[in-house]
Amino acid sequence: MRVLGIDPGTASTGYAIVEEDGATLRLVTLGVIETPAKTPLPQRLQTIYSTLGRLIRDHAPDAAAVEELFFGRNVTTAISVGEGRGVALLALAEAEVPTAGYTPLQVKQAVTGYGNADKRQVQEMVKVLLNLTEIPRPDDAADAAAVAICHLQRARLDGLIQG
Repeated sequence: MRVLGIDPGTASTGYAIVEEDGATLRLVTLGVIETPAKTPLPQRLQTIYSTLGRLIRDHAPDAAAVEELFFGRNVTTAISVGEGRGVALLALAEAEVPTAGYTPLQVKQAVTGYGNADKRQVQEMVKVLLNLTEIPRPDDAADAAAVAICHLQRARLDGLIQG
């Protein structure tokens, strides 16, 4: 199974495609879609949308997982992330890619086994689970890889429960 993980945002949207072959996880690609701060919002969203569309066409994921919003103190940031998340969901829906959403807590639990893991612990486990020599960079891309791994772990668990 090939999963596109997305860590949404307007300034920086992280993405990672992780493939599972039996018990082995393999990183296919990862990166960030960056949009310049001075660019008007509609063009920033269009960049995210078109880049995700290209990634979907080029890599044909079987499923996608998008991190759900975490509401902190900064409402402006939450709204901006929500706009980026909405565009990502639209790109996935138009491509008919089955999509799931996971909270940061669910991602941490799936990747580290501990819901209060810090960012460094999650990144270290992403490195280990994907058999990488170093932590993936930048942080948004590493977070997207964690979201993809979370979905693969959930799919494996669901298969065991249903099977």
